[in-house]
Amino acid sequence: MKILLVEDDVKIANNIKKGLEYKNYVVDIAQDGQLGLDMALDDHYQVIILDRMLPEMDGLTVCKKLREKHNFTPVLMLTAKTMINDKVEGLNGGADDYLAKPFAFAELLARLKALARRPKKNNQECLEVVDLKLNFSTQEVSRNGQKIDLSRKEYLLLEFLMRNPNQYFSADQLVEKVWSYEDNVLANTAQVYIGYLRKKVDKAFKDLPVLINTKRGFGYALKTK
Repeated sequence: MKILLVEDDVKIANNIKKGLEYKNYVVDIAQDGQLGLDMALDDHYQVIILDRMLPEMDGLTVCKKLREKHNFTPVLMLTAKTMINDKVEGLNGGADDYLAKPFAFAELLARLKALARRPKKNNQECLEVVDLKLNFSTQEVSRNGQKIDLSRKEYLLLEFLMRNPNQYFSADQLVEKVWSYEDNVLANTAQVYIGYLRKKVDKAFKDLPVLINTKRGFGYALKTK
């Protein structure tokens, strides 16, 4: 696995690089945000480890610019900021996971592996399931031609279900696939977000067939018929 590490603290960067290379990862280092953005756009990485506080360009801006340029490489954001609002801001800015400093190397490694297991976005412009459409370029979702406003986690959860239509997933499986190793995420978090999606995708379209289904003992699925 090839990883881009964007971290301005030389000691931290070298320690992470040394540990990952010991595990047979290939690691490139950028010590400021602008360089990190340029490297991320010029090369192909499986995961980007991105510090929040960086010279030249902060990590949140780097992440937003990557997504604006349709680069969806998974981003693990590192930060000394541990307030919930800071985490929410980072995740809403396009990060896929969030790890607060100081951290155990074993946890960093586990989160990287989880991010690498996520389905990769391909060259498809859109996903379409029945009358539901998800556009990767604009990150817009619509049903029957009508736009649906989703939060980032709602979007990621719906994308996962659309990539795996007619397959049932338990709440625990959805947490593993969509929330990865984020802190304090329980199975009922997936249940809550399924409820949010139902309200926006199904209940808002009362004249159309129900798409998000529940099957006791199996979980949740996006059904095509």
